Amino acid sequence: MSIELGHFALVLAFAISAISAVTGLVFWKRETIAGYLQQGAVLQLLLVVAAFAALVQAFVTSDFSLKLAAEHANSAQPLIYKITAVWGNHEGSMVLWVLILVIMGAGVAAFGRNLPKDLLSLVLSMQSLLAAAFLGFTLFTSNPFLRLSPAPFEGKDLNPILQDIGLAIHPPLLYTGYVGFSVCFSFAIAALISGRIDAAWARWVRPWTLFSWAFLTLGIAMGSYWAYYELGWGGWWFWDPVENASFMPWLAGTALLHSALVMEKRNALKIWTVFLAIITFSLSLLGTFMVRSGILTSVHTFATDPTRGMVILALLAAFIGGAFSLFAFRASALRAGGLFAPISREGALILNNLFLAAATVAVLVGTLYPLLLEAFTGETISVGAPFFNLTFGAIMAPLLIILPFGPFLAWKRGDLIGVTQRLAGAAGLALFAAVLCFALTGASVSLAPLGLLLGFWVAFGALAELVDRAKFFRTDIVTSFRRLFGLPRTAWATALAHFGLGVSVIGIVAASAWQAELVTTMTAGQVATIAGHEVTFSGIAHEEGPNYASDAGTFQVRAPGGEIRTAVAERRVYVQSRMPTTEASILTYGFSQLYLQLGEPQADGKSVVRLWFKPYVTLIWLGCLLMAGAGFLSLSYRRLRIGAPQPSASRVPAE
Repeated sequence: MSIELGHFALVLAFAISAISAVTGLVFWKRETIAGYLQQGAVLQLLLVVAAFAALVQAFVTSDFSLKLAAEHANSAQPLIYKITAVWGNHEGSMVLWVLILVIMGAGVAAFGRNLPKDLLSLVLSMQSLLAAAFLGFTLFTSNPFLRLSPAPFEGKDLNPILQDIGLAIHPPLLYTGYVGFSVCFSFAIAALISGRIDAAWARWVRPWTLFSWAFLTLGIAMGSYWAYYELGWGGWWFWDPVENASFMPWLAGTALLHSALVMEKRNALKIWTVFLAIITFSLSLLGTFMVRSGILTSVHTFATDPTRGMVILALLAAFIGGAFSLFAFRASALRAGGLFAPISREGALILNNLFLAAATVAVLVGTLYPLLLEAFTGETISVGAPFFNLTFGAIMAPLLIILPFGPFLAWKRGDLIGVTQRLAGAAGLALFAAVLCFALTGASVSLAPLGLLLGFWVAFGALAELVDRAKFFRTDIVTSFRRLFGLPRTAWATALAHFGLGVSVIGIVAASAWQAELVTTMTAGQVATIAGHEVTFSGIAHEEGPNYASDAGTFQVRAPGGEIRTAVAERRVYVQSRMPTTEASILTYGFSQLYLQLGEPQADGKSVVRLWFKPYVTLIWLGCLLMAGAGFLSLSYRRLRIGAPQPSASRVPAE
């Protein structure tokens, strides 16, 4: 009965969202309509929560009369994987997508009470229109509540690769980032319709951008680490088209974050900021299409039904095409913002935006070109890591060079020579650290020291900003520390985000340039050596898991310092699906990791063993955590909370 109630709740949510969308778009100028739309947003949330809860109940109780549970769950699965199996498939993941979408709509309704009523009505109506579109897609092409009669006694298994704690964390984080940008999109459309585009509009948009960007950062980082330890290939990024689909909105969202700052502070870059708000969510929709259309074959993809792909493509064309048509119609009527000199903080942020936009285009072209070429000519080509590393690296290197200058420059007009002098200490420390690393690694000729120099430059430049603002070395130490801890949270957040980026760059360069790899065959008692670590193979033991059988290889690892640790790598076969998986063993030494994978057994009784030593690889994800933490720290600042500030007295019309 709960299945039918969940289905009915989803249908009712679709009806309410459709009515709210039409009513809001038609009567948005009436102040009283905003209250009804707020109530509609809350109702949508309650109904979709009920539908999602019905799905969870069916999976947890192993109700295999539900077709979705029968195809993606098994009674022997641990409870956590029964729950995550709800969104480990196309239909259930669409319900999760819609759930987060209506949470965002309800968030606007709850926190947007200080918004002008006409703008609030337009934003809520656009959120409802998006909800109606995806609820309709879910109900009519991907219904998660289909029944089976008679019900099977046992269900099929969830894809073994997805039976991992990473699946419980990665999709919700990633979807929150994706869908969070829908609020920025709705604000952009509302601004174009109403003509309310000013500094106050930027203050309302920037918290939502921060919120979405922080969650998307966490989602990408979690997905990268999940692929690193679960897939068993020892890599953290492959430039997979689906990986790129999440990376492009992140790049565009980063540009939007900085552009909205210029608009808020200087009432400039209005047209560009609105354009970025549209393009960021458009890239999120493009990622949705790529994952669910069947045009890609990847562990990340869900659907292979071309009908669903065509429906999503139609939705994509409607929303993106409609948004850009409205933008083209209204952009020429928008007034330009404040003037500023090229050497200024505004100028630095614009340069930042240009490099980020170029990087987004490079990734977009490299991702879509093979697909378009195959669609129109039938020719198949592969655009892989060499292309992306070269083009993306060439674009990002200048950005990393100029990044520390931005926070030091004054608004409207800056002093480049003075800023350079203030950053001299950071430049000297970065050069010293890079030369030291170059010497310690054997002074081999490569681009790695230059990459490290950029990473240290960005990290030390971020710290130099705090040191400069606290006036260290220019006043007494007590006063400096008092000034340091008295800085606004936004100053700390900016420095933390830039420092995190520098840390990630250092980790990427070190792990890519100086990792050691060894592939060998071993029997019990044999020893292999990698990067000074002695790895002794103790043997293989057969073990039984809750829904799998495992051959676990045990290794004794002696580190260069003499410390001995035990590592266990597994090869699993899941009982229901008979699918094999590998479970790597990872030993962490400081910021570095020793990665062991047990491969196929050979005819002579030996086992293939793959070993990697990855120096400072954990800095990659530590930097991402610092960047996301900076976003949440900034949101905790009173002026940048999701709740909108009091409306600005000024309003710049589009006429």
